[in-house]
Amino acid sequence: MSAHSDLTRNQSLVLDRLGKAHAPMSAYAILDQLRDDGLRAPLQVYRALDKLLDMGLAHRLESMNAFVACAQPHCHDSGLIAFAICEKCGQVSEFSDDVVRERLTGWADREGFVVKRTTMEIRGECRVCAAA
Repeated sequence: MSAHSDLTRNQSLVLDRLGKAHAPMSAYAILDQLRDDGLRAPLQVYRALDKLLDMGLAHRLESMNAFVACAQPHCHDSGLIAFAICEKCGQVSEFSDDVVRERLTGWADREGFVVKRTTMEIRGECRVCAAA
């Protein structure tokens, strides 16, 4: 049984909306797009997002206060999630890098720091926008 089958209706609606989005979405943008599906209150969206975040099916981009669907299943197992955010078109690319993860893990071990989650955001221009 997949984790997706355990989702509530609201969680499924929110995840589906994020999966179809071409850019990160705020909770209020999600709410606006799901009003016809019966979501009426911000709390409904926030509860669904919290569960999706806990399950590793969605990510929060701190700098934008917005959310994206996870593009790489099991990425949360790596301990490092990184996002390259294009400041022109809004495209977000998700990736994980073993070298960066190893460096951060090494630092945390040396410092006795217990890492719960590592999220990196790199801002700039994607290939298409940089070439324009």
